[in-house]
Amino acid sequence: MMEKITSRSNEKIKLAVSLKTDAKERKKNGLFFIEGARLCHDAVLSGINIKYFFVTEKASMKYSAETAAITDAAERGYLISEDVSRRLSDTVMPQGIFCLCETIDKNESCYTIYNNGKYIALDNIQNPDNLGAIARAAEALGVSGLIIYDGCDIYNPKALRASMGSLFRIPVIKTDDLPLLLREYGGKGMLTAASVPDESAVKITDAELRGGVICVIGNEGAGISESVKDACKIKVTIPMKGRAESLNAATAAAVLIWEMMKYD
Repeated sequence: MMEKITSRSNEKIKLAVSLKTDAKERKKNGLFFIEGARLCHDAVLSGINIKYFFVTEKASMKYSAETAAITDAAERGYLISEDVSRRLSDTVMPQGIFCLCETIDKNESCYTIYNNGKYIALDNIQNPDNLGAIARAAEALGVSGLIIYDGCDIYNPKALRASMGSLFRIPVIKTDDLPLLLREYGGKGMLTAASVPDESAVKITDAELRGGVICVIGNEGAGISESVKDACKIKVTIPMKGRAESLNAATAAAVLIWEMMKYD
């Protein structure tokens, strides 16, 4: 029998709201917030530890299979009112299913860059939708992992939702010094490439991308920082027609990943 929560000021509800909105709270508590039947169920299937599960009565009936699986996996489950659901939701049409999950215990692949692997490095990507979309494309096309340098928190609820669960599964390596990392692995024989909207750069379709590659995507507005560019062996560009000067970061990443992975 689930305990009922009807107050917006309940301590667990306030915790959930803080995790939804504040990266510092996520880091301090070692927890992150997700919502939606599919994403919460995907967390179960991906082996994520679920601390608290919140569901409305309506949602428990509409998504009975997902609710049963999440209830079995969660440490504690709570039946919440529709009013509480509206406070928790980050969407226009809330489904009424939410989880607080423990931050992911990283396995060896999330600390190791393999010399023959294919990686996308993100230099200060700020938009969580872009981060999520890049992770989704990376998993779908078989990238070895993402390398994150500054920018958006991977546990941002919008990033997790946009990734459709890919951020649960794909290795994510965080670095405090991307230029140093690029020089280190460039010295080990990997190709390090900075993607830039520059006609003088090597066309991505002409680049030799066999073997180990780290390809860098830059910040949505400022692009790749000069220190990161200088640390890369080559600069690559996506040839474009018409008057478009650049592509959205997630769109550019998908094109670059496709070109990287077609050799494997």
